[in-house]
This record gives sequence, structure tokens and C-alpha cells, in this order.
Amino acid sequence: MIKSINKVGTACCLICLILIIGCTNNYQEKETISPQIAEANLKETGQLRHVVLFKFKEDAVPAAIKKVEDAFIALPGKIPEIKDFEWGLNNSPEGLNKGLTHCYLITFESEEGREIYLPHPEHKAFVGLLEDILDDVTVVDYWAK
Repeated sequence: MIKSINKVGTACCLICLILIIGCTNNYQEKETISPQIAEANLKETGQLRHVVLFKFKEDAVPAAIKKVEDAFIALPGKIPEIKDFEWGLNNSPEGLNKGLTHCYLITFESEEGREIYLPHPEHKAFVGLLEDILDDVTVVDYWAK
């Protein structure tokens, strides 16, 4: 009886040792990727985000702001390079928005898509709506990680 317990114990130890060695080898075999290669991989498989934040003038009337919202919301239907679009109004309790109230998140699959979007006639027409009512704008683009 003791011999069979020792055999089972020895077998369990061998299995654990094999698993530990296998996990260690797998961990050691992973190659380190440079930040440049990682960024290139993101460009191939990731999504380019275009974040736009608006602060409207104090005297901007609600109807004019609504017209801007509607026009921005309509852009994905007019510019096929826009792969995803969402927006919302600031509701942060922190009070750090510096007067920026509207946030728009546009997704492109490539920098080329963004390059088509920026000078696109529909985008230019939209930007024209902002001239009289926009106090400030912030734009940040990044590759989603």
C-alpha cells in the first residue's frame, strides 16, 4: 500500500514539474516587442480615435447648438471613412472640463481615412456651422490600445 502511495506521489510530482518547466519555457520564449513595432501593429489592427471637445459661447442659443449636434451626428452617413461614431454631453462631477460640454468620438481604420475626412466637403460644411457659436475646441487623436 505504501509503495502505491509513493508511486502516485512521485507521478504527481513529475506532472507538476513538467507543467512548471513548460510554463517557464513558454514565458521565456515570448519575444520582447519594441514600442515602434507595437505602434505599427496597432496601426494594422487597431482603430484610430479622433476625439473632439466643444465649448460653446455664452450667448449661443440652444437651437444653434442643436443644429451643430445634428450636423455632427449626420457625418457618419455622409463620410464612409467614419467607421464608428458616438457622442455625449459632459456630466462629470469633478468640474475639470474647462467649459467643454460636448464630446464626440470618431473612429477611423487608418490615418488615410482621417486624411480623407478632414478636408471632406461635408466636414468642411459642418465646421462652417461652428464659426459664430464656438468658443473653444480641443482635438486629440490616438491609436486605441
